[in-house]
Amino acid sequence: MRVSSLLAVTVLAAGLATVSVANAQLPSAPSAVREAENQAKTSPAPTPVQPAPSAVQPTPASQPPATTTPKTPSAAAQPEPPAADAPAPTDTPLTTIRSYVDEVNVIFTVTDKHGNFIKDLTQADFRVLDDKQPPRQIISFLRETNLPLRVGLLVDASSSIRDRFKFEQDSAIEFLNQIVRPKFDRAFVIGFDTTPEVTADFTDDAEQLSHGVRMLRPGGGTALYDAVYYACRDKLMKSGTPSGPVRKAIVLLSDGDDNQSRVTREEAIAMAQRAEVIIYTISTNSTGYKEKGDRVLERMSEATGGRAFFPFKAEDVANAFSEIQDELRSQYVIAYKPPKFVPDGSYHSIDISVANRKNLTARARQGYFAPKP
Repeated sequence: MRVSSLLAVTVLAAGLATVSVANAQLPSAPSAVREAENQAKTSPAPTPVQPAPSAVQPTPASQPPATTTPKTPSAAAQPEPPAADAPAPTDTPLTTIRSYVDEVNVIFTVTDKHGNFIKDLTQADFRVLDDKQPPRQIISFLRETNLPLRVGLLVDASSSIRDRFKFEQDSAIEFLNQIVRPKFDRAFVIGFDTTPEVTADFTDDAEQLSHGVRMLRPGGGTALYDAVYYACRDKLMKSGTPSGPVRKAIVLLSDGDDNQSRVTREEAIAMAQRAEVIIYTISTNSTGYKEKGDRVLERMSEATGGRAFFPFKAEDVANAFSEIQDELRSQYVIAYKPPKFVPDGSYHSIDISVANRKNLTARARQGYFAPKP
């Protein structure tokens, strides 16, 4: 699915070096920027520390955590000086052509009052509202059960979730083995405590994914919002395919308690909406009743069109993974032109309902952000 997108065509003169600036182009969380400014006023400059190459290290507070790429010996070596007769490099101006596509794509599911998925509805069965107004035009409507999947498994590895950790690892591995189809779907694994760590990067290899889950060890604090923000911005936002749309989702195992993040819950949700990611949450709370963290998980799921699961018994965790798998294969896609299109970065609400069928419920993300100039 694709929310109004910015298309850029850049013309480079021959010989101009290519530099990756993906992270610099992505938005920073306002709360993290404020934290950085406050720290700059009240704290001395920290002594730089060389990060471990195998872990995901936190960036300065104006940016959420990002993956640290180990340097190879050749990359770490100093470049040789240019030859004396080599021509001096010249700056070549870049020509950028920009256009905006005023089209909103929404993936959603429909269930009856018993939670069963309804897969045989038509476009005429649905009512779509954008900021409480009907769209200018419905461009397309599809019953999509076979879109390529891009799935991020985020596992809370903080000390607060030790009780069922082994069982949850086993259930997660079984889920990834069943849902990822070779040469079609791709997934990655992130464990997080005080910082997120990618233990298995995007792959369709079941063995690599299983190994990534097995590497996780509980311990430390909880930076849940940072992990979601990072997974959406640095992994899933860039995970489209040249051949067409993909279905992007996060499956989050956590108790919902956060005590380390530099971004807020709402900033993490906003980044998921920008990246068009559905968040499914599985609570690790085993007390038998919902706690504050469970309400956090519900909020993140509802805002992005996902679901929150509360398997109070360990054996119910596998059932939650199974339901998520069914849902990812039982969705509709609708594309429309919004009633008012202004590329100003503003937020717009989405409401999709089933007309004249009160016993059916449509579940979709609650809104999207227009592109910025």
